[in-house]
Amino acid sequence: MVQSSSGPTFTPLVVVELTSDAKREAVEWLLSRIRDQQQAGGAELLVEQLAPAVGAQEKENPNVFVVGASRQRLLSGAEEVGLFKEFSDGSMRTFTCSNKHNFRDFEGDGDSFLSMAECQFIIKHELDTLRAKDETHVPGYAQVKLYPGKSIVRRLQSKGILIQMFPLHEKEELKRLSFSWYKRVKLSFQPLDDIRHYYGEGLAFYFGFLEYFTFALAPMALIGVPYYLFDWEDYDKYVLFAVFNLIWCTVILEFWKRCSASLAYRWGTLSRKKAFEEPRPGFHGVLGFNPVTGREEPLYPNAKRHLRIYLVSLPFVLLCLYLSLYVMMVYFQMEGWALNVHDEEPTFWTGVLLFIPSVIYAVVIEVMNLIYRYAAEFLTEWENHRLESSYQNHLVLKVLVFNFFNCFASLFYIAFAMQDMVLLRQSLATLLITSQILNQFMEAFLPYWLQRRRNKKMIHKVQRRRTLEDREFPLAEQVRLEAEMSTYLGTFDDYLEQFLLFGYVSLFSCVYPLAAVLVLLNNVTEVYSDAFKMCRVFKRPFSDPAANIGVWQLAFEAMSVIAVVTNFALIGLSPQVKAYFPESDTQLILWTVAIEHGLLAFKFILTFLIPDVPKHIQIKLSRLEFQSLEALKKKKMLEASELRTVEQ
Repeated sequence: MVQSSSGPTFTPLVVVELTSDAKREAVEWLLSRIRDQQQAGGAELLVEQLAPAVGAQEKENPNVFVVGASRQRLLSGAEEVGLFKEFSDGSMRTFTCSNKHNFRDFEGDGDSFLSMAECQFIIKHELDTLRAKDETHVPGYAQVKLYPGKSIVRRLQSKGILIQMFPLHEKEELKRLSFSWYKRVKLSFQPLDDIRHYYGEGLAFYFGFLEYFTFALAPMALIGVPYYLFDWEDYDKYVLFAVFNLIWCTVILEFWKRCSASLAYRWGTLSRKKAFEEPRPGFHGVLGFNPVTGREEPLYPNAKRHLRIYLVSLPFVLLCLYLSLYVMMVYFQMEGWALNVHDEEPTFWTGVLLFIPSVIYAVVIEVMNLIYRYAAEFLTEWENHRLESSYQNHLVLKVLVFNFFNCFASLFYIAFAMQDMVLLRQSLATLLITSQILNQFMEAFLPYWLQRRRNKKMIHKVQRRRTLEDREFPLAEQVRLEAEMSTYLGTFDDYLEQFLLFGYVSLFSCVYPLAAVLVLLNNVTEVYSDAFKMCRVFKRPFSDPAANIGVWQLAFEAMSVIAVVTNFALIGLSPQVKAYFPESDTQLILWTVAIEHGLLAFKFILTFLIPDVPKHIQIKLSRLEFQSLEALKKKKMLEASELRTVEQ
C-alpha cells in the first residue's frame, strides 16, 4: 500500500515513467491532471512519486510514479468501460453501479469484486482518455502542441516525454499461476481462466488457441507415424492422407469458432461492443474539426494515404517478393550442385552435403522474415493510419503475404513445377526442423539466458542474492526490477508462428506425415516457453478485452482454402489418379479442378452447417436480450405512470 498526498492509502497498480530530464512544470501539470476531479477534466486517480530504492544511485530516474484509485472510482470506471461481470442469475451482463449488489461475488463495498487486471485496465483507460482542455502546449515544452480534446498521455508518448507505462505484477498470484501453468510438467489443460484473470482475454485466447491447435494435431500425428513408417519409400500412397488433410483443416477451424464463442461467453466478452477508437499516438496531420467527436484533432487525407500505399508500399512488397524468388532460385542451384557432387562420388559426407542447401535456405528465410518485419512496420507507420485497428490490419496483410511466399514458394515450385515428391519431402522436413530449432533458441533459451543476466545485474544493485520471484522486495525495488524487464509486444509474432506451422501441416504434410508430429512437439514446448516468458521475462501487459482471435481467424481460414486446392492438386499428380487418364492430361486437369471446386463448395457449406455459437449460448444470449427489452418496457411504463400522477 502507498500513502497518497491527499490522505488515503491505495494499492499501486500502474507505473508511469517519464524521462529523467522532464521539465518540472510538465511533471507537476501531468500529476495534477491525473489527480483532478472528473468534473474538472481530470482522471480522479491517486498518484505518488516512487521512493528511492534501497542503496539508490544518483543515476536512477526520479520521475517514476505509481498510480492507483479508490474502490468507488474503480467501480465507476468499470461502468464507463462497459465491463461484463457475472449476474446473480449466472448470465454475463454489463456492470452498473446502480445495480452492483445484483452481481455475483459483489460483497460489502466490492473490495474483491474486480480483479487486479481489470483494475489496471480501467486505470489505463482513464489515463488514455485524459484530454487537454484549453492548453496550447505541454508546460515547459513550447514545441509540443496541444489542442482541446487531445489525449495527453498519447501526446507525451509520441514526443518521448513519457517513456513507459506498465501494470505491476502481483507476486503471490503470479507464483500460484506459475505453479499451475508451467512449473509442473503435466498432460492436462492450461489454467485458461486463471490466465484470463491475471492477463486478460486477449492473451488467454492466444493460449486457448495454442492448446486447441496442439490437441487438434493429435489425430494427424497418430495417423502420420504409422503412415510414415510403412509408406516411407512409397510416395505414391499419399492420396488417403491428403483426403484426411482436406477434412481435418476445415473441421478444426469450425470447431475452434465454437470453442472460442464458449470462452468469450464465459469471460463476458461475446456481446461486448467494440469501443470507439481514438487516433493512434503516432498519427499526425493538419489540425481540423472531427464531425464525429466534435473536437479538433489532426486530419490526414485518405487520398494521400492511398497514394503512399499503392505507389510506395505495394511496389516495395512486390520487390521483396522478387528478392525472395531470386533467393529461392539460388537455393535450387545449390541443391543441384550438391546433388551432382553426391552422384559423382557418393559417400557419407556427400550424403550430409545434400541437406546443407536446405539448412542454409531455412536460415536465410528466417533472417529475411525478420528484416522484412522491421521494414513492414516502418512502412505501415509511414502510411500514417489514424486507427490502431487499421494499422494492425495493414501490417498483418504485409507480413502474411511475404511470410507465406517466402516460406512456401520453394515447396510449391518443387511440388508442381518439378513434381519431385522425394525432394519435396526432404525440403519440407529440413525447412520445418531448422525453423523450429531457430524458434526454440530465440523463444526459449535466449530469453531465459537474458533474463538470468538481467536479474543478476538488478539484484546486485539492490544487494540481494535471490530472484524477484523468490523474495519479497519493497515496492521501490520491485518497480525498478520490473521496469528493466522486456516489454511484451503482443500476440502478433506468436500467432504468425502458429499460422506458418499450420501451413506446413495442412499444405504438404501428406508427403511428409511426420510434419504433424514435429509441430505437435514444438507446440508442447511452446506452451511452457511462452508461459515462462510471460511470468519471468516480460513486464505484465495490460489486459486486452477480446471476443476472439481477431483477424487471425480469417488468416487461418484462408490458409485452409489454399490447403484444399494444394492437397487436391497433389492428389491429381499421384500415379494412382493419373492411371485413370492414361491418354489425356487435359481430362485429368478438368476432373481435378471440377472435384476441387466441389470440395471447396462443400467446405463453405460445412461452415454454415456448423454454427459458430453453440445452441445453448445462443439461447442464453436471446434470453438476456429479451429480459433487457422487458426491463426497458417496464421502466418506460413506470416513468409514464409517474408522469401522469404528477400531472393529476
